[in-house]
Amino acid sequence: MTTLPVTPLPPTVPTLRVTDLHAESRPDAIGITETRPRLSWRTETCTPAWAQHAYRIQAFSRNGDVMGDTGRIESAESVLVAWPFVPLQARERRSIRLQVWGSDGHTSEFSEALVIEAGLLNPQDWTAQFITPAWDEDTTQPQPSPLLRREFHVASRVKCARLYITALGVYELYLNGQNVSPDVLAPGWTSYRTRLRYQTYDVTDLIQDGANAIGALLGDGWYRGRLGFGGGKRNIYGDRLALLAQLELEYEDGRTEHVVSDEKWRATTGPVLATDLYDGETYDARLEQSAWTAPHFNDQTWRPVRILTEDFTRLTAPEGPPVRRTELLEPKAIFTSPSGKTLVDFGQNLVGWLRISVQGEAGHTVTLQHAEVLEHGELGTRPLRFAAATDRYTLKGGGIENWEPRFTFHGFRYAQIDNWPGELRPEDIRAVVVHSDLERTGWFECSDPLINQLHQNVVWGMRGNFLAIPTDCPQRDERLGWTGDIQVFAPTASFLYNVRGFLSSWLKDLAADQEDTGAVPAVIPHVLAAPLPAAAWGDAATVVPWVLYQRYGDKGVLEEQFSSMKAWVDYVHSRTGPSLLWDQDFQFGDWLDPAAPPTNPADGRTNPSVVATAYFVRSAELVANTASILGRKDDATHYQQLANDVRAAFEAEYVTANGRIISDSSTAYALAVQFTLLRGEKQRTYAGRRLRALVRENGYRIGTGFVGTPLICDALCSVGEYDAAYRLLTQTECPSWLYPVTMGATTIWERWDSMLPDGSINPGEMTSFNHYALGAVADWLHRTVAGLAPGAGDVGYRRLDIHPVPGGRLTSARAQHITPYGLAESSWEIQEGQFKLHVVVPPNTTADVTLPSGEVHHVASGTYNWTVPYQASGTTGPVTLESDFDTLSSHPELYQNVIQAVQAHSADHLDGFRKSLQSSLAGTSIQRAVWGIPHREELLQKLEQLLMEQSA
Repeated sequence: MTTLPVTPLPPTVPTLRVTDLHAESRPDAIGITETRPRLSWRTETCTPAWAQHAYRIQAFSRNGDVMGDTGRIESAESVLVAWPFVPLQARERRSIRLQVWGSDGHTSEFSEALVIEAGLLNPQDWTAQFITPAWDEDTTQPQPSPLLRREFHVASRVKCARLYITALGVYELYLNGQNVSPDVLAPGWTSYRTRLRYQTYDVTDLIQDGANAIGALLGDGWYRGRLGFGGGKRNIYGDRLALLAQLELEYEDGRTEHVVSDEKWRATTGPVLATDLYDGETYDARLEQSAWTAPHFNDQTWRPVRILTEDFTRLTAPEGPPVRRTELLEPKAIFTSPSGKTLVDFGQNLVGWLRISVQGEAGHTVTLQHAEVLEHGELGTRPLRFAAATDRYTLKGGGIENWEPRFTFHGFRYAQIDNWPGELRPEDIRAVVVHSDLERTGWFECSDPLINQLHQNVVWGMRGNFLAIPTDCPQRDERLGWTGDIQVFAPTASFLYNVRGFLSSWLKDLAADQEDTGAVPAVIPHVLAAPLPAAAWGDAATVVPWVLYQRYGDKGVLEEQFSSMKAWVDYVHSRTGPSLLWDQDFQFGDWLDPAAPPTNPADGRTNPSVVATAYFVRSAELVANTASILGRKDDATHYQQLANDVRAAFEAEYVTANGRIISDSSTAYALAVQFTLLRGEKQRTYAGRRLRALVRENGYRIGTGFVGTPLICDALCSVGEYDAAYRLLTQTECPSWLYPVTMGATTIWERWDSMLPDGSINPGEMTSFNHYALGAVADWLHRTVAGLAPGAGDVGYRRLDIHPVPGGRLTSARAQHITPYGLAESSWEIQEGQFKLHVVVPPNTTADVTLPSGEVHHVASGTYNWTVPYQASGTTGPVTLESDFDTLSSHPELYQNVIQAVQAHSADHLDGFRKSLQSSLAGTSIQRAVWGIPHREELLQKLEQLLMEQSA
């Protein structure tokens, strides 16, 4: 079972406490570039139905002087409250505290202070310069990582030390031999030509009196390393690695001093001989220079550096958390493959690298190769394509050596260890889990262990692919910010983790890389040869900001992205012309529809123009809604009319009067239902029936790709077909969400059949075992199965919609989410004909609670429990030859036994039997489905005996 946070029992005396005071979306508030940062806080209280009536905010200088006091402000707002004081100046530091007044008449104590410190806000705040080694390099291939250093002297006691730093490439920085931060792969990946993040560190404790040394190690990273599939391309952003570092010292006596990157630094190469995100890192420990980051090191043999002229206007502070090591995993097994290779299984597909402890002779090289799966007992490297995913460590000799790479990462569960000196022991090796250090905010569990594992797979897939940017896969020669993936997954992501800053930063890259025409490239940052603007992918420009607004109440992200949102819709409009049908240009369509051939994943059952035009309606409507929220009345009117016109064009071209849609596919109907593309009740009723029929005819197996899969369960539920949605969820035959779970998957796969039932890897060139997009179903698990959702018509969970809908064979489900106001929970179980619901509503919020009977309760904050009679719907009773597919398939083991019996009787007729049984024609029974099979009476006798034995 998943470990969930525990709701504390209320104390005997009511308390009121302000917690989690923070600025914007930063995990800390040191070095921010917002001069008027918005403030948010949560409140803890045991008083039922508590609501905030007022707040008071105070600001203090570094010396403790009062710099501002709002006094009592009558307001219930506690999320993204406007900065109430004068704007911050560069380097300015303020301590903020607040108190609140509640509906119970109590006043809180002041909160703990939040320190907010502005970073460097303008180019003129920088006196440092970008420096690079002065030597020439052949950057068509990986080069040794440069070391850069300088020493400086501190004559008196330092009161405060701030380090502002970034790099062209990735960096590690040391002060007096100590790494200044746990961050890795900094500064991360942005659209470097327009946005380059710099980090701010408090290094006061690392400064010592007298001699000091500062040193940096640089790697290629995304800046000049290889990016893209099919061999990729190097030096996309530039061919020179460079460091920008500005150390600002404030002494006790009030003096200040800057130690900056300039021509006083020296450079050389060291033990990192080559580093690449795809191919791995090569390290020769014999080339290490002991204490090179400490003072009094002799660097006379080191070479000069030179200055690079760069644009300082692109420097910006991070909005989301850094990439960090977050977990260590021990080996689950160390074993020998059929070919004699040493393999390590960590039991979990993850993203990161290996940490080793090894002892051997100098010059001995250990090779570490990574892959997600095994095939025929050997490391399955074919899906990696042109990514070597191999690290090499050459020993220096003389004792135990501890090592892990710095400037690469791998997607893997298994590692092949070649040339290990002696016996490899479990304690010699660990897997280091690496990703953006996001705050976990959502949890789910239920009574079905397969579904629990599915949800865990979604979480691990997100962890691995949220590394600096939202990537499509972490293992092969790709790892790009595909817009289509995050467009469908953003609701799930925002429940599981706090992604507001992470995704708002990525959206700025999207706007930066958006073409003048408004076209949105298919990957952000844009590094492909062609932009490939396409429906559902480019619509990330409108959908992702809207999700952030809905889930976090962040109106600012709509203001920031509105021009980008409009530009995308205007671009699509320019491509459709007067017809308003997007029936030209390249489209991904319903990518990876199971019916598409392995070599052509865009060739699904749904006409690409149906997908494209449906998304045109969706995005135009989102722009209209956004314009209305922002008070842009003319834009709101224009884009709503455009959405209405495109909806009418869609209906006229693709929908019959009765409601049948061109392509007649599950995805087509799901789009029409969820994007409200059908105006008449007659059309909607038919579409609902036809959607259920198609899902049933497919045996309740997945018949949708990247576009349809995130919508299919919600679409079925919105037309009342909850049973069909649950049958889809609990299906274990391929293609289904649970088939990979039955095959041992620990992350979400790219293809429904990334691994075939015989244990071999899908023969397609594009096969990943860690691809989060199809895990978007988790959002439906949270909202419908557990029943925890943000309330309609409100944003940021200010109002909750608690409406669990039990189904399938589930007897319990539970979801918890840390909303902007605090922990919310919906937990239910069915016992002895009773439905028991437990609900937690955070302070300062309300909830609409709907019980299975349809009874609705409007409640304020607090903890609630309901127990009501409950009888499960669906098919019950014995299965006979007259039973239909729904009755038979509701007994999974019996269904499989029937399938096996038909296959044993006549394998050539199995597909016909299944299609006939799954037909939407009324009255199709097991007995009728065997019509036409040779020796039918003999088969019927076998099946009747099987059904009788099972019933007994």
